[in-house]
Amino acid sequence: MYLTTDKKQELFEAHGHGKKKADTGSPEAQIALFTYRINHLTEHLKTHKHDFSTRLGLLKLVGKRRRLLDYLMKTEIGRYRAIIAELNLRK
Repeated sequence: MYLTTDKKQELFEAHGHGKKKADTGSPEAQIALFTYRINHLTEHLKTHKHDFSTRLGLLKLVGKRRRLLDYLMKTEIGRYRAIIAELNLRK
């Protein structure tokens, strides 16, 4: 499996925000997790072009990440800019 518990924990520790280092609920941690999953599904779809159910899941993940980024941009622009730069995302 591509996303193990250890990998999730590593992502949350690297991008968590708040009192606890492994904050799983912060928008930054969720955006990092979604980005990791989006990258994996994108690579999968490059080889399996007709996997439409995976394509639908990918589009849903992109929408979720976009909503979280919009929320972060409205509430705290500094944190938004930091996560954009850290994950090499572009708007």
